[in-house]
Amino acid sequence: MRPRKTTAAASAESRPRSVSDTAAARRRGLKYVLMLGALAALPAVTTDMYLPALPAVAEDLETTAAAAQFTLSGTLLGAAVGQLVIGPFSDRVGRRLPLLLGISLHVLVSLLCSVVPNIETLIGLRVLQGFFNAAAGVVAIAVIRDRFQGSDAARMLSRLMLIIGLAPLLAPTLGQAVIAVWQWRAVFLALALIGVVLVVIVWRWMPETLPPHRRARAAAAAETAEAARAAAAGEDAAAARPRGYRVLLRDRRFLSLAVLPGLGMGVIMSYVVGSPFVFQEQYGFSPAQFAGIFAFNGVAMVVTAQVNAALVQRAAPLRILRTAAPAMLVLALLLPLVISLDLGGVVGLIAVLWLVLGMQGFIMANASALALNDYGHMAGTAAALIGCLQVGLAGLISPLVGLLGSSALDLSVVVIGCATLMVLILAFGASAYSRRGPGTRRSLRRPPAAAGN
Repeated sequence: MRPRKTTAAASAESRPRSVSDTAAARRRGLKYVLMLGALAALPAVTTDMYLPALPAVAEDLETTAAAAQFTLSGTLLGAAVGQLVIGPFSDRVGRRLPLLLGISLHVLVSLLCSVVPNIETLIGLRVLQGFFNAAAGVVAIAVIRDRFQGSDAARMLSRLMLIIGLAPLLAPTLGQAVIAVWQWRAVFLALALIGVVLVVIVWRWMPETLPPHRRARAAAAAETAEAARAAAAGEDAAAARPRGYRVLLRDRRFLSLAVLPGLGMGVIMSYVVGSPFVFQEQYGFSPAQFAGIFAFNGVAMVVTAQVNAALVQRAAPLRILRTAAPAMLVLALLLPLVISLDLGGVVGLIAVLWLVLGMQGFIMANASALALNDYGHMAGTAAALIGCLQVGLAGLISPLVGLLGSSALDLSVVVIGCATLMVLILAFGASAYSRRGPGTRRSLRRPPAAAGN
């Protein structure tokens, strides 16, 4: 029998091991965030890296600018549908298989895009490309919910935004560099190469976060919950078996929270489509100057997302969200005043826009985490609906800037509308400002450091 170690000796041994374990855990956490961030950024990289190629595509394939631009819209359409299909699939079979299949098919479609003979084929392939690489984004969010909830999920989502936010800053520049050397078709070869790298990373280092026993337990929990709801409503229990999206669409609180990231993405995309006209045509900036302004404003969301990641350690996501939404509305209302009265000139406009865009770092991650909070048993399906709403609402909202006239005032009207809807939905849909609201008690307390279902 081994002699017992003295308390002092045991304590002396445990201290170095504890420090070493903590450092190792931090390194693993950093690798995990980088891996999930790279996956979640793939759809954005697929879109943004291709942007500089549009004029060359129209010229080479002898088509119109509108047809070339539809290759972008097609990608977004494919992504919206792909998320709705892949999310529930990942709830049934686990996370790794849909991820590996989706990215592998993204690689194949990217290679086919590099040899297309006409614009019609390219549009069709871009729809497929958006469909398949949607797996990367939706599964990355589902994996976070598999392992975290509440404040911890919001912190992880905020960390992802650091990587995702770099896509619109770096991807167009990288795409332009590729086109300058190898022409526009090489952009798709680069996207295929990125996909191959991600497949290797997932194959070697991505663990399965939804093992078989949890899939079966989750299905049973979902069926029990829906049967109870049906019984309370006097419906036929057999007809009320869970159908994934039907369960989510009947949850007012979930829908209210899930719409908020979509409205936030609507603000971002309205700025993306309207800012070239505002700064280059209205204020006379050169393309190079506009690129600098665009990058500066893009940093806002990255910075505030990291502030939010630290803030959720001290305050609950709901508390942050119900402060950030009204603050964004106040900032949005400042925009027409700054523009009409020329307060601070273009510098004043840029400053207020920076703050408005930055508020999305406090809104989108927290709203997503809260929406996912009660749906750990169907995280893939829930993440898919949130992602689809983001793409869909952004696609509906952003064209309004052009329809109104594409001026700075027109942009401010769209931003004010989105901010107003955010506050109203948060107040009346999620009951975030009611003491006895449906989400108050659950969301204001901080959950454990990690959670499963």
